[in-house]
Amino acid sequence: MEVQPYLFFAGNCEEALQFYQRSIGARITMIMRYSESPDALLTPVPDEWKDKIMHANVSVGHSQFMASDGQCDRIHPEFNGFSLSLKADSKVDAERLFKSLSSGGKVNLPFQRTFWSSGFGMLTDKYGVGWMIMSEIGT
Repeated sequence: MEVQPYLFFAGNCEEALQFYQRSIGARITMIMRYSESPDALLTPVPDEWKDKIMHANVSVGHSQFMASDGQCDRIHPEFNGFSLSLKADSKVDAERLFKSLSSGGKVNLPFQRTFWSSGFGMLTDKYGVGWMIMSEIGT
C-alpha cells in the first residue's frame, strides 16, 4: 500500500512541474494531455484546455506525486491543511532546496536548526503548495 499526493493546479500545472524540475530535481515520468484522452471524442474539451495536463506522474528522489491542471472549470485550488515534506541528504542540500522552492513564494518558518533537524524550514511555494524542508540532525 502507498499514499501519493495528487495536486491540482487549475491551468498552470506544466509551469509548476517545470518549476519543480528546476527547484528540486523532479522528474516527470508520465504525462497525458486532455487532447490525448480516449474520452475526448465523447466529452469535448475546450480548445484552450486541449494541451493542458490531464494527468502526470512526478518523481522526487524515491517518492512520487501526481499532478493535473484539474477540471476545465478553472476553479483555483486551495492547498490547505497539508504540506509536502522533503527530507534532504544534508543541511546544505536542504537549505538549497528551501531557497529554490521559496523563490516567488512565502517563507512561513525560516530555515534553521531545530532539536530534531540540523536544518528545517516551512514555506508556501508560488503555486500555493506548502512544503517542509529538513535534513537529519547530524548532517
